[in-house]
Amino acid sequence: MAQTDMDSGEDGGGGGEPEVIAKASVLGGFTESTEIRALISSLPVVHESIVTLESAIERFLVIMDRYQEQPHLLDPHLEWMLNLLLELIRSEQSPPLLVHLGFKFLYIISKVRGYKIFMQLFPHEVADVQPVLDLLCRQDPRDPETWETRYMLLLWLSMTCLIPFDLSRLDGHLTSDPSQTREPIMDRILAVAKSYLMVTDKSRDAASVLVSKFVTRPDVKLKRLGDFLDWSLTTISQASDQTMGGTVILDGALQSLCYHGTSVCVCSSAPVVLQCLDQCHVAESSQAMLRKLGVKLVQRLGLTFLKPRLAKWRYQRGSRSLAANLSLSQSGSTVKAVSPDMETQSQEEDYDIPEEVENVIEQLLGGLKDKETIVRWSAAKGIGRVTGRLPRELADEVVGSVLDCFSFQETDNAWHGGCLALAELGRRGLLVPSRLPDVVPLILKALVYDEKRGACSVGSNVRDAACYVCWAFARAYEPTELKPFVTQIACALVITAVFDRNVNCRRAASGTFPYGIDIVVAADYFAVGNLNNCYLSISVYIASFPEYTRPMIDHLVTVDVLLLPIALGIDLHSRHGAILASAEISHALYKLANQNNRPVTDCVLSVSCLCPVCVLSVSCLCRGFGGELMRPAVCSLIENMSVSKMPFKDDPVISEFSYPVSALAALCEQYYQPQPGMADPQMQEVLVSQYIAGLKSTEVLTRCGSALALGSLPRFMIHGKLHQILSGLQQSCSQREVCFTEARRDAAKAMAQVCVTAGVSAQGGSDSVVCEGNVSAVYRALLDCMTDYTLDSRGDVGAWVREAAMTSLMEVTLCVVGTAPQLLSPGLVNGMMCSLAQQSAEKIDRYRAHAGSVFVRLLHSNNPAVPHIPHREELLAIFPTEGAEGLNWNAPSQAFPHITQLLRLPQYQYHTLLGLTVSVGGLTESTVRVCSPVSVTLCLSVSVVSVAPVALCLYICACLCVCSPVVALSMCL
Repeated sequence: MAQTDMDSGEDGGGGGEPEVIAKASVLGGFTESTEIRALISSLPVVHESIVTLESAIERFLVIMDRYQEQPHLLDPHLEWMLNLLLELIRSEQSPPLLVHLGFKFLYIISKVRGYKIFMQLFPHEVADVQPVLDLLCRQDPRDPETWETRYMLLLWLSMTCLIPFDLSRLDGHLTSDPSQTREPIMDRILAVAKSYLMVTDKSRDAASVLVSKFVTRPDVKLKRLGDFLDWSLTTISQASDQTMGGTVILDGALQSLCYHGTSVCVCSSAPVVLQCLDQCHVAESSQAMLRKLGVKLVQRLGLTFLKPRLAKWRYQRGSRSLAANLSLSQSGSTVKAVSPDMETQSQEEDYDIPEEVENVIEQLLGGLKDKETIVRWSAAKGIGRVTGRLPRELADEVVGSVLDCFSFQETDNAWHGGCLALAELGRRGLLVPSRLPDVVPLILKALVYDEKRGACSVGSNVRDAACYVCWAFARAYEPTELKPFVTQIACALVITAVFDRNVNCRRAASGTFPYGIDIVVAADYFAVGNLNNCYLSISVYIASFPEYTRPMIDHLVTVDVLLLPIALGIDLHSRHGAILASAEISHALYKLANQNNRPVTDCVLSVSCLCPVCVLSVSCLCRGFGGELMRPAVCSLIENMSVSKMPFKDDPVISEFSYPVSALAALCEQYYQPQPGMADPQMQEVLVSQYIAGLKSTEVLTRCGSALALGSLPRFMIHGKLHQILSGLQQSCSQREVCFTEARRDAAKAMAQVCVTAGVSAQGGSDSVVCEGNVSAVYRALLDCMTDYTLDSRGDVGAWVREAAMTSLMEVTLCVVGTAPQLLSPGLVNGMMCSLAQQSAEKIDRYRAHAGSVFVRLLHSNNPAVPHIPHREELLAIFPTEGAEGLNWNAPSQAFPHITQLLRLPQYQYHTLLGLTVSVGGLTESTVRVCSPVSVTLCLSVSVVSVAPVALCLYICACLCVCSPVVALSMCL
């Protein structure tokens, strides 16, 4: 077996979509043939035990499912697998269970390879008809355990009924004995087929295949086709799609008519069938499958009204013969396509078009607007098939009706169906080149179709189908026919491939792109999978080609982000995009001016117009509906304006800028720093007091924002206010109300940010730097956050606080160790490491992984090392440097065998037991299953004297309650 792995090679970035890594396995052959042969041969033995039987079935499924994408690899082995299984089935010694098991294996093979290929291998001699029919008649149609048997028998019977002999010869002398009531073979097969068309399982599909094969036999068509059509139409008329039983009956009857629709053309029943469908209103059914079958039957009826011929007026590109094309290419001549002039000169056969054709086309056009894709796709194919048999004038009317679907009064369903129909017409050469000027503008609109529906939008399927139309046109027309439209189509496809937010549309456009090898390589299937990569890398590269630069910019301005005046509009999405675009464009122009040693005002001609946008965006547009979306955009605007050094100093707009957190540092450094390293005293007092007061607000969001604002202040704004800031944050962390969980989380984050920004000095003042006078208070507050186990309707929300505290402890510790490690007392380090050990043993994978990574990071820190870590040498033996990086803390099976070894270390026993107890009592079965046996075994191996007796007993009791009794007793004994 050969296996190929392909990696996109792109970073995940922040594009909102995960990194696309494509892995493809290419199999070289059916390598498990020996194992499959052994499995089939063992069925007479394994079927007697449920355990071995399920194991054999599971293994057979696993092997066969590997070949779902390459089923042709099974072809050389299908015959011997079929013969082995049929040998078991035909054996008189095989019990019913073994027979059903054989048919189950046959079904698995047919599912992978496809029933059309596999059923051809069934024995279909005259001697096989009667045994297969008798076995099928003995089956119970209501038995849910043996549906595979009935399914395969129906397929087998559909092959045996193709024998080239009149079926009456198989009846023998049925009338020689008047007491016999045996039915003819023909009637028995029809009766079986009718009965299985009404069942609810997969056998109904096989019964439809049987009908399609059986009623097309000359003898059956002559004697029974009329009766069967009457039965089908009567069933359709009497059934109702409002009940489950009626839906099943309608489905079976419609399938039977669809599968043998070609046989209707030789009789006069087609108008009757069409009339029956109209009266039953199948197109208005609530069941999508019934509507699809109705459309499929209507198109096949439409074909019966028209002569089977190829339209002479259709557009033909080249020759269908590969040999002819090769000979012409070698001779240097080109294959001429049928031109519009030739089309008008061709003589068509005159014949009358039945009135029913108009009804057929009307129903197919209605199917293009159906709400289900499967119905629209079937209707589009029907439009293509029927149009191919019409005269050119009538076909042009059909094309005009399809183009009417591309109206903005129509729904996205009509646009999607119209695209599919145009692709089918173009692919079949039924869309003449004279229609391209009308069609191409509509396709370009479809490539950017996007309609808002409440809080979301629709249209991704329309854009995907428009890419399919472009793909079909590129292969249907000569380059000279498409030359006037190539530039427009190429630009539209590039824009869709790079800027569409739906990954399927980007990939469809990328695969459709007609030319330009450099662009095709840069924007291939895997590269466009990452939205961040599309916008920031691929778009920049493609924009370097002059023919795409202006269309891409116009699209971004008019479609994706809109214009600057919209930044103050009422539409939320337009306002959001405009503000983000204003921020990024302003910063880009600043960098351009900086490269040319020019002031920013030379590139941004209307700086004054940005002021009202900034003021209104900050003061008005961040509240109420959409505020959560607008606040990050406004922060980005302020940050880019500040970094770009816009001339706003002493402008009233600056007072509005002081609210958004993420832009606060850049704002202070640009506008609140009269001299380097010195804050404006008045503004420093105002800002610090304002944010500390916000920590006591009754609104949780105000508390969060104030804490994050304090954490983002630059060093010169903290100088002289450190004690006041830390006291406010410590007080905010200590309030354990459930409603303020987010505020405690942000306060813990801000405390570390303030400490790192202020810096560390052993001899410094407590109002300016982290020193001996305030370091203990910081650690006490963060360690207290590590005990936050607040619960509410959202679950363990205290985990947010614990995670923030772990990160903050690591950042503060590394900062202190790097400058003044003597500030860390043994008690502080011991409390920190024990708390991290406890978190490393808890049940939530994400927080356990974070705690474990922090624990190992502090343990392995050696530049310089963290002092006073208890049992450092033993910990290094448990978590060696070379193995710690490969340890997956998210996997309980890898994490707990290491964590439980901490129970041997006296300093860590108590906290590790607390964490393990939470894990054992958790709801996640995988965590409990791994944690309990490992922990109990290690607990029992540890000296009871060395562990807190009560804690140990409680923990073992908890483990025994979770473990199975047998496992628990075996560990205790």
